[in-house]
Amino acid sequence: MIEMQVLARDGITLAADYYPHGSNQQVVILLHGGGQSRHAWTTSALRLRDRGYTVVAYDARGHGDSDWAPDGRYDVEHLVDDLLIMRERFCTEDAPAVVGASLGGMTVLAAHLLAPPELWGAVVLVDVTPRMEFDGARRIVSFMSAHPDGFANLENAADVIAAYNPHRERPVRLEGLYKVLRQRADGRWVWRWDPAFITSRFQALQQDASAGAEQFDTLVELLVAGAGRVVAPTLLVRGALSDLVSQETVAEFLEIVPHAETTDVSGTGHMVAGDDNDAFTQVVTDFLGRTL
Repeated sequence: MIEMQVLARDGITLAADYYPHGSNQQVVILLHGGGQSRHAWTTSALRLRDRGYTVVAYDARGHGDSDWAPDGRYDVEHLVDDLLIMRERFCTEDAPAVVGASLGGMTVLAAHLLAPPELWGAVVLVDVTPRMEFDGARRIVSFMSAHPDGFANLENAADVIAAYNPHRERPVRLEGLYKVLRQRADGRWVWRWDPAFITSRFQALQQDASAGAEQFDTLVELLVAGAGRVVAPTLLVRGALSDLVSQETVAEFLEIVPHAETTDVSGTGHMVAGDDNDAFTQVVTDFLGRTL
């Protein structure tokens, strides 16, 4: 794996991990979810590379080791353009596969609206559909906006994360939290994402239901329009315990993208790859092996 920095068109520096496979230039680009970083994909990226793919995982702006937006704005157009930059930087002849979880999947769908859909050789959406469950979306935003002053220690942070993911065993070793938390000069541990990412894009979801629903519907309309332009082989991977993607939203997705395949991963919630990476990676590699 090679750690790299990629310059976005507006001057933002994006952190990326590059997993080259010498004999195969078929590229898979991995986009993490909101509040995560490229490290959420490490195990999947290594397994995909071992299966013969060249893999790129990068931190979205305002996340992980990528720069924060100086103006505190995280418009979808910028997120899409960052994805296109990664495609230009790492892809040669073949159209890459793109795998997007949650926020990453939204970016993938929006990219289909803002750029030619033929840019992608395959699309994998991980627990995200154009029309998601409103209550599940509010729960995610509430978690990301909580504890703005961070935590006194990693134990406290682990407790909060365990309460958010009750189906996942609480880790005994806490070193993995270094990927999502950083320690300030005063000793407190804070999330590795820009709080403005929530306040600039999703603040209404924290307020009264009517205001949040209006903003949510605007996002849904954009994602539905993008999904309607998807032409590449498509797979929707849903966490069977997800409160964001339901059987009803999956059914609506299949009406919009009738050529898509769908699968549920049992015992997993919204963070499918983290809950059961073995099952997730097997599903994705099988799909890419059949379609690319």
